[in-house]
Amino acid sequence: MAWFRAATVITKRKLLQRSAWNFAPRIQVLSSQQKTFHATNFTPKSQVVAPSKPSPVPLSRLTDSFLYGSSSTYLEELQKAWEADPSSVDESWDIFFRNYIGHDTSRISQVSTKQIQESMSLMLLVRAYQMYGHMIAKLDPLELGQRQIPQELDPANYGFTESDLDREFFLGAWKISGILSENQPVRTLRSILTRLEKAYCGTIGYEYMHIADTEKCNWLRDRIESEETAKFDREHCLVILERLAWSLKYEMFLGTKWSSAKRFGLEGAETLIPGLQEVIDRAADFGAENVVLGTTHRGRVNALGTVVKMPLRRIFCEFNGTLNSPDERGYTGTGDVKHHLGASYDHKTRNSKNVHISLVPNPSHLEAVDPVVEGKTRAKQYFSNDSERIKNISILIHGDGSLPGQGVAYESLHLSALPNYSTGGTVHLVLNNQVAFTTDPDSGRSSQYCTDIAKAFDSPVFHVNGDDMEAVARACQLAAEWRQTFHSDAMVDVVCYRRFGHNEVDEPFLTQPMMYKVIKNHPTALDFYEKKLVESGVVTQEEVDGIHKKINKILNDEFLASKDHVPDRKDWLSANWTGFKSPDQLSPIRNTGVKIETLKKIGKSITTLPDNITPHRAVKKFYEQRVQMLESGEGIDWGFAEALAFATLIAEGNHVRLSGQDVERGTFSHRHAIIHDQQTGVKYCPLDHVNPNQRKEMFTVSNSTLSEYGVMGFEFGYSMENPHSLVMWEAQFGDFANGGQVIIDNFLSSCEAKWLRQNGLVLLLPHGYDGQGPEHSSARLERFLQMSNENPFVIPEMDPKVTKQIQECNWQVVNITTPANYFHVLRRQIHREFRKPLIVMSPKNLLRHKECKSKISEFVDVEGNDEHQESTKFMRLIKDKNNHSQLEEGVRRVILCSGKVYYDLDEERGKINAKDIAICRVEQLCPFPYDLIQQELKRYPNAEIVWCQEEPMNMGAYYYMLPRLWTSMKTLGRGSMEDIKYVGRDPAAATATGFYKIHQKEQSELVHKAMQNQPIHYPF
Repeated sequence: MAWFRAATVITKRKLLQRSAWNFAPRIQVLSSQQKTFHATNFTPKSQVVAPSKPSPVPLSRLTDSFLYGSSSTYLEELQKAWEADPSSVDESWDIFFRNYIGHDTSRISQVSTKQIQESMSLMLLVRAYQMYGHMIAKLDPLELGQRQIPQELDPANYGFTESDLDREFFLGAWKISGILSENQPVRTLRSILTRLEKAYCGTIGYEYMHIADTEKCNWLRDRIESEETAKFDREHCLVILERLAWSLKYEMFLGTKWSSAKRFGLEGAETLIPGLQEVIDRAADFGAENVVLGTTHRGRVNALGTVVKMPLRRIFCEFNGTLNSPDERGYTGTGDVKHHLGASYDHKTRNSKNVHISLVPNPSHLEAVDPVVEGKTRAKQYFSNDSERIKNISILIHGDGSLPGQGVAYESLHLSALPNYSTGGTVHLVLNNQVAFTTDPDSGRSSQYCTDIAKAFDSPVFHVNGDDMEAVARACQLAAEWRQTFHSDAMVDVVCYRRFGHNEVDEPFLTQPMMYKVIKNHPTALDFYEKKLVESGVVTQEEVDGIHKKINKILNDEFLASKDHVPDRKDWLSANWTGFKSPDQLSPIRNTGVKIETLKKIGKSITTLPDNITPHRAVKKFYEQRVQMLESGEGIDWGFAEALAFATLIAEGNHVRLSGQDVERGTFSHRHAIIHDQQTGVKYCPLDHVNPNQRKEMFTVSNSTLSEYGVMGFEFGYSMENPHSLVMWEAQFGDFANGGQVIIDNFLSSCEAKWLRQNGLVLLLPHGYDGQGPEHSSARLERFLQMSNENPFVIPEMDPKVTKQIQECNWQVVNITTPANYFHVLRRQIHREFRKPLIVMSPKNLLRHKECKSKISEFVDVEGNDEHQESTKFMRLIKDKNNHSQLEEGVRRVILCSGKVYYDLDEERGKINAKDIAICRVEQLCPFPYDLIQQELKRYPNAEIVWCQEEPMNMGAYYYMLPRLWTSMKTLGRGSMEDIKYVGRDPAAATATGFYKIHQKEQSELVHKAMQNQPIHYPF
């Protein structure tokens, strides 16, 4: 295929050399004479620039590929060289001369240079259609404008005239697929052009020549350039017709019954629904069993009813506003608007194959659902042992404005080929309205097409006229086949329009008057398809009328049934979540300790390195220290506690997955989950060897792409699928987590309330003030606390036997100070009958702090009692380390704090021997530990109450703690809010100073102030 590669180079050179090929904007209205291109349209001879006289070419260039030949002298010299010795020329020239002349040496003298040049030009013309045919395809159903014809598609550009149309030219038979592979070496120019226009310039425009894989390009050419396009039989046409009728008539019914409701209907793009069903059907034919679907607002309600098959009466209840009524018993959450809702139902394809469809709920934030869908799909593949990624596929529906406009779309595509994130390809359907909300494409993107993002990932794009139902079906089938064959993404760009503007209460004439004058009188795609089928005799008008009557009856019957329909309590968890409890069902608190024998056995398995691995000397010492920790039972640090938590969960049969930037080693070199052999580069993961014959990926630790939004969304989706998995995303620094704020705000914090979907994702966010400046100090603890749904003025039931506080809270926020407590909080995520997101303000310098160590006894399973010992589980609050009695009247100050600042305070207290100051660590900030706080307030009845933090006053936990501490004090008669004193940094705009000396001064001042002898009077 050397000529093929050479053609790519020469075409690119021409693009750079010819200023005339600087294309006009995406849509350009041309004169009436220019609006239609036919094979017989040639540039007049008078306008064709005569080629310059060829100059001799040195023999040294005879090894060039044939498409670089530019002069008759060169061609003559090359032919002579080939005749003397075929091996003396480039392989492409050898193939060319063999094709043209063959082994019949008597023909050599009959072949002219002109004939060779014509054949070469013809092949360039074929290639031009493959590359640029989409630019003159009939894609716009409204025919508002015509793009400028590329000069590459003008036959005159290659030296042909109208008189050449019926001349025969030698095209040859090449080792590539499509028209050049057929056994018709001699053809007329007219037949070639007709064939190319039919293939590339109809109602489907193909873009695939950017793909740097000959096999894939040949596969597509076989299907695109086939002389006989596969036609749909009568039975298939009837199925497509009924699906199209459902798509439109369902929208019309909703528009009639709820005329003032926003539903983001599909009118103008109704072919999308049958197209989506064709993707599912074809993928199922190739082995798909589960589809994870993410959609735009537009068409979501339609897809719920016509594709996912949610009962229509239930959907109509949503329009009536009766689903989540206050009288309904049981937990129903806050709910969400109908065009955000998800669902999960079984679907039967046209060929009677069963496919389960999961429509993922999503917020209004465009494209935010993309990585969530990919993560959920990857999890399905893991839990179903779908290593070939055939049985579980993802489909995403995009808008033409959001796909190029939202960066998360690129981030999601960027994950598509990464080993621990790939889902084996996604089928993307683009609802190309030819306008965003009110923004025209010229203002909405810089690229020619809204799908140009796909070219960065070698994905084919099929642009299709949304009014041609069978073209849409064909393009969707091709996309599904591509995905199942090559396990990579494909895009179908359905060029359509919005009949009623952005939504049903919008007035589109305000901003697109010319477009909507055309739309106002434009027939529907259903009108076009019915007419086509009836006129061609495929169906009768009686059959069409019967389909309409059937659909209308079902819609009306379901509407009547919805009036008396009492929705069942939402089946809010999928089959994988059976037995897990909702917030109104009590889940007991469990111990999270592990038997000492198990700990030591597992600890040994993850600290013993094989003899054939040569680790870096620092890593070798790192693991030797862990062996010592295990043997002595002392000094267990943060990293080892984490490894023990992972390993014990794996030993119990749970899947553990950790991803993020640099997580394999750890940003602070504290994890070393992957060991790199210094001699061979081979990787070894100790946690892959917890169990004998441990399943691949049971433990997954993966460095991610430099993305927060996309990767965090992926892990959220992964965590949605199955509760028996500990899924974690770690930020490089907690400060960078706000790159994924949309996922935090609109999925993680509220998914259970809005969509009744639990999620146990863990965010590990390095946080702490150690002089690294405003972008490496704060994970913005205050934001997570602000989004807590707890009422700060009401103390919930706190009896451990009956409390549901943590179940009723939207998530957990912790700032932990001991390795053992970290061990337990991770295990707690799995050892209970519900799931909640966990936000961990993880440490930085505490990773190696000499005091931040735990004993192995703190990990061991022990049943506690009220008098002597607490059971082994996560400690929401850690009492003062001095083992104070139940009543300490002599303590003058109790400092409540969280995180790293505790060690600074404790060190200073030791220096000044301040035995009359107690320091209590609030390890779990949300849900608030009212019972334990009150217990400490009772212990120190005469103590001044101080909240101390490193963060500025307007950040950190202060404003969260203040009302909750006051509520705790109020019930004990301990004073007012003014009695709560603050020690920390002053309010600030930036999270931290960028000057290390100022940081040291601020830190020293706040520690000394917390320990001062005089009463603290700040801030009141």
